[in-house]
Amino acid sequence: MWYEMGLTIFGQKIAYTELVGQILALAVVFLAQRRSLLTWPVQLVSVALLFTVYLSAHLGGLATRQVVVGLIAIYGWYAWVRHRDPVFGVVVRKGSWLERAVVAGVFVLGTVAFALVLDWLHASWAPWPDAAIFVGTVLAFTLQGLGLVEFWLVWLVVDAVGVPLQIQSHLYFSAFVYLIFAALVIHGFWDWNRTARRLTQAAKSPL
Repeated sequence: MWYEMGLTIFGQKIAYTELVGQILALAVVFLAQRRSLLTWPVQLVSVALLFTVYLSAHLGGLATRQVVVGLIAIYGWYAWVRHRDPVFGVVVRKGSWLERAVVAGVFVLGTVAFALVLDWLHASWAPWPDAAIFVGTVLAFTLQGLGLVEFWLVWLVVDAVGVPLQIQSHLYFSAFVYLIFAALVIHGFWDWNRTARRLTQAAKSPL
């Protein structure tokens, strides 16, 4: 099939769709760190390519994730256009303890529920990590669209689960990209956290 065409690096076959899709996914993290509106259109192209990759690898959760992320990207694009500060750009903030508790609860319950669905449908050979990555990704992009700093922490969890799953699926380039993701995520969290503090201080400062 056309989406399986690729090249061989160090004895490993890498489909062009996986290569380009993951490079664009890295670009998304880079753009999100800078709160650029280009984050979302680049994300849409990435998910379209990676959908074919995960579908051919029989990872139903990861394939479905691309569809959901594409829909969230449309919302995120709209939300970022509407919530821009003339000085700081896209408005970001830290979540409250209640919001953090809700995110943690949704992640745990969502993972359990989706893993059971994947297992029942025989849609994935690794339903639990597949489900965790799916739910974590949906949460991360939703929080990113809302401008919450904590979305970076959710990405770290996704990376921790995703690297071994990609290796077991023989998607070695994707596993390598996940490791790069982790480094970018840590830097992104630091940058967004600093910006959130500056916005909070600016809001408290007298005119």
